Amino acid sequence: FLAPGGRSSGINAEYGEPCCHSNLTPRLINTFSLAMLLFLLALTAVSHHCVVGAGAPPPNVVIMLMDDMGWGDIGVHGNWAKETPNIDKMASEGMLFTDFYSAAPICSPSRASLMTGRLPIRNGFYSTNRHGVNAYTPQTIVGGIDEHELLLSELLKEAGYKSKIIGKWHLGHRPQYLPLNRGFDEFVGSPDCHFGPFDDVNQPNIPVFRDDKMIGRYYTNFTFHNGISNLTQLYIKEGLDFIDKNAKSETPFLLYWTPDANHQPSYSSEMFHKKSIRGTRYGDSVMEVDYGVGQILVRLKDLGIDKNTLVVFTSDNGAETLIKQKGGNNGPLLCGKQTTFDGGMREPGIFWWPGKIAPGQVTNQLGTTMDIFVTAARLAGLTLPSDRQYDGIDLWPVLSGEVKNIDRAVWYYRGNEMFAARVGKYKVHYWTWSHEHYEFCPGQRVSNLTTFHQVNRTLDPIVIDMENDPGEKYFLNGSHRKTGLQLVQPWVDEHKATLVPGEPSLNYCDKMVMNWAPPGCEEINYCLPVPSTSSIQKCGWDH
Repeated sequence: FLAPGGRSSGINAEYGEPCCHSNLTPRLINTFSLAMLLFLLALTAVSHHCVVGAGAPPPNVVIMLMDDMGWGDIGVHGNWAKETPNIDKMASEGMLFTDFYSAAPICSPSRASLMTGRLPIRNGFYSTNRHGVNAYTPQTIVGGIDEHELLLSELLKEAGYKSKIIGKWHLGHRPQYLPLNRGFDEFVGSPDCHFGPFDDVNQPNIPVFRDDKMIGRYYTNFTFHNGISNLTQLYIKEGLDFIDKNAKSETPFLLYWTPDANHQPSYSSEMFHKKSIRGTRYGDSVMEVDYGVGQILVRLKDLGIDKNTLVVFTSDNGAETLIKQKGGNNGPLLCGKQTTFDGGMREPGIFWWPGKIAPGQVTNQLGTTMDIFVTAARLAGLTLPSDRQYDGIDLWPVLSGEVKNIDRAVWYYRGNEMFAARVGKYKVHYWTWSHEHYEFCPGQRVSNLTTFHQVNRTLDPIVIDMENDPGEKYFLNGSHRKTGLQLVQPWVDEHKATLVPGEPSLNYCDKMVMNWAPPGCEEINYCLPVPSTSSIQKCGWDH
């Protein structure tokens, strides 16, 4: 397992064998001058670590995105319950990122950014209805992911990948926004959160899809009773079957496995019900998704495709502290979901690829979920479009051991405003806000930082040393503060000078577009009456 205080190191001999070979023949050597030969050999010596050999298929990509799981929920981050043995083993066999971030402190925009490699402010998953508020995709939302955004599923299709999403989509539930219209070949799960139960009169229950058709609804066809549901077991089986099928056909695949069991109301199957020593349904749900992680990794090994599969484990945002002990754990980090403090946006981050990523590594490289898009594209041999700005970076140099760190900035957006930025160990707060009504920071009040109302500190920002103060309790002063500002501010200035916001997709809501009659409802006789008149209005985002 991971050595205490370990840092990212290079690939050892076992995992660093070259896969690219020079094909210089005697005939070629006789053709070139000695100087040219030395030049070519020098280029070979400094070339990047080769990911796959010539003619080898591109790697499979498995993204495991949890829902509202906190940084402190896994054993390798010190969780006292130690109920994530498979996730912890994954970390011991790969690289653990201690400073890995989502692009937003709430589900929909963070998922949009993972799929596009771009901040919500660029891809349109934000609202301008109110300054600095989070927005997402409830079933009243009119919009969804913009048709001009290129999703990872669409990009990898160019390299011959088959793709499947299992679990929660949350990028729009109207037909044009659903996964099969955005590059995915298969879909089992829901376009929305599993809130409910609803009465199917004033508000419809949320549908569950198979591919492009609804196969039932939460609480009626897919029951939740006292925190018990078999959905996670279904999602595990669907993932294993997809892996089996593509391994048999030797087709590269993208599996986006994103169970929603950790989100409130949390649920688990009978196998894990009341098994967690945490004594909560959330704890049960964490145990079950950990079991699913183990099942998927074992299947990759059993099929002999683990050495050609990159697996990433992370979460969409921090744990929901609003529900206190009933929710997840953000460890020493400040506050939780909905906030731009690190408890809202720093996530577990594990990259696993036997034979390519050396085991037992811990890195303090700043990483984001948007990096998954850029890194996967690079590994698939694809070139990103030049007509748009990407916020993710290629992490392969760090993952392969070529370099220890890549300089970059992490942006903390809440809606249409950049509240903070981090470069290296320094985080600078330009706006502060927890909330005036919702308790997103229970028991963690920090004077002048977790403010009840939005406070503009652009002219006098707060600077934090995140390496020595991950809880954001102590403000730097004097020369230390000056050093932090001098490092971060140039990144912020360039970011704002070049930022071109996308058209906001989350401004309008309408009861008429709710899940009354999703595609396929007529086949199972479960269509509900659609309101006869539209009631479109600006969505009332308040957090």
